[in-house]
Amino acid sequence: MNTAPSIDTPRTLTEYAPSTFEMLKAVRREGFLGWLMSTWRQHGDLIRLRMGAQSLLLVTHPDHVRHINVTGRESYDKGESYDVLRELLLGHGIVTATGDDWRRQRRLMAPFFTPRGVEKFFPIFLSDTQQLIERWRSRHQGSGRPVEMLDEMMQVTASVILHSVFSTDSGETLQRIKNSIETMVSHISGMQMRPVQVPHWVPTPGNLRFRRSKKLVTAYIRELIERRRAIPTEQWPDDLLTKMMTTKDEETGTFMAEQLLVDNGLTMFAAGHETTARTLSFLWYALSQNPEVERRLHAELDSVLVGDAPPTLNDLKRLPYTLQVVKEVLRLYPAAPMYARDAVADDELDGVRIPAGTRTIVFAYATHRHPGFWDEPERFDPDRWLPEREAARHAHAYHPFAIGPRICLGNNFSLLETHVMAAMLARRFKLRLKPGHVPRFDMFGTLGVSNGLPMLIEAR
Repeated sequence: MNTAPSIDTPRTLTEYAPSTFEMLKAVRREGFLGWLMSTWRQHGDLIRLRMGAQSLLLVTHPDHVRHINVTGRESYDKGESYDVLRELLLGHGIVTATGDDWRRQRRLMAPFFTPRGVEKFFPIFLSDTQQLIERWRSRHQGSGRPVEMLDEMMQVTASVILHSVFSTDSGETLQRIKNSIETMVSHISGMQMRPVQVPHWVPTPGNLRFRRSKKLVTAYIRELIERRRAIPTEQWPDDLLTKMMTTKDEETGTFMAEQLLVDNGLTMFAAGHETTARTLSFLWYALSQNPEVERRLHAELDSVLVGDAPPTLNDLKRLPYTLQVVKEVLRLYPAAPMYARDAVADDELDGVRIPAGTRTIVFAYATHRHPGFWDEPERFDPDRWLPEREAARHAHAYHPFAIGPRICLGNNFSLLETHVMAAMLARRFKLRLKPGHVPRFDMFGTLGVSNGLPMLIEAR
């Protein structure tokens, strides 16, 4: 069924309880993300989905997105849905903290991530992208051999995060930390997608790999903290770790505790490189499938950027179409297709009772394709982001970084990084999907491609 729910009937709650066999059969046929999209198209914008003993509320309509994230936000938090992430990966850092603990961390860290605050990392974006350009020119350009684009983008965004958070040189350290983080994220994503869970204490090969990876990463961060504390503070590098270590909470007069420094260092690396890498990978795919968009992007870049000179911050302001392309990628291919908010108090959503404890899943991937708010929603059209069209749209029809007070702290960092890399790489290269390859998009915790994204690198 290819039609989506009508804007005229968004508030009708549908109860849907597929059998385990029915669900597994559909997921095998369509993938988990495809099955959820089919469920939305068939059952509407507000679905109580019962899967065995588990029940959750699937929310898509922008009005409901606004209620859960903004107007009714006091009734929702990152509760039980985030327990696995807390226990196994991120601890109680900024992404998984709740209540007053989250408010303290947000208050302390928010100034580092304002649009002006993230500009200090602009030179890192330039230098790491330039290194990638040189590597592509020497190894891959015109070779006729495809590269796995997600791997390429993971490499460069991991380097950016290591430099920005820890002032650490890349190379062998980058590869070890990157591989360990990706092992951990992949392991937890797999756990969350499996209907039957193997306890973490069972010494399976996957559990053992996870433990080794986490031990390596946490030891690395602790060692960096110890090294800094062993030298005068005026010799500390000006990076995000130093900012977290030296910024005092104005209300409590305290500094961030060491375990929180570790948790937030790991959080920034795990969340900060993977999602941006996925956005960039999907951007190259989208351009390869939309030659007119690519032509307009190249024309803008060629009119503003001169020779091989890197862009300046002022240049980026003169590249609005490039940013429109980025925003359209985030609409059609959000790295986080959905996110959870747990009801921490009884609530009501358009007359539907939401008991405390309800696991609410905000389905951004479907919101971004809702025909009540997007014309030809499956079409890749950066002109949707012309200022007048954006201003006329429902403010909560687009939430690739979530929305409201718990919007992703790193959204400005990611947007600037993606804008820079898109401009520098598209100025010099065309990327082409391997002939005959049809990517199969699905959700693996984040949005991914189950059969990879092999692409050919051509010089412009």
